[in-house]
Amino acid sequence: MWSGTSSSNPASPSATQIPSVSKPNYRLKNQGKRVAQIVKLRKERVEEYKACHAKVWPEVLKQIKECNIEDYSIFHDPETGILFASFKYVGYNWAGDMERMRDNPKVQEWWKMTDSMQESFVPGAKSSHDGEPAWWKGVEEVFYCP
Repeated sequence: MWSGTSSSNPASPSATQIPSVSKPNYRLKNQGKRVAQIVKLRKERVEEYKACHAKVWPEVLKQIKECNIEDYSIFHDPETGILFASFKYVGYNWAGDMERMRDNPKVQEWWKMTDSMQESFVPGAKSSHDGEPAWWKGVEEVFYCP
């Protein structure tokens, strides 16, 4: 057991050494960055869009999780046609994770299918795969109550 002083010999190593405190060898989970985006759903494709999202391809769901995305939801406003997506990113390399998402052939196929059902609000956007400018328009968070 370590003690800060030694009565027998103050110059002994046990009297002058400070015990080392080991750091935990685990990484705390990133608390996350919340992301919200919008795009417009074509009126004539609403039912098709809902049907494909009722059965999202397993490869797409797996890639979403592997890219550190959690709590992913998409909402639809039938009056305006707006799709509102929100999710939490809990990784440590946003650009790298988004590149891995973009490079997945099944995700590319999914995006090609779903992009055809949508209209982007972003001037110059060509597709989800092209990335810049983004297909889904990011929206600013103005309130949050955890």
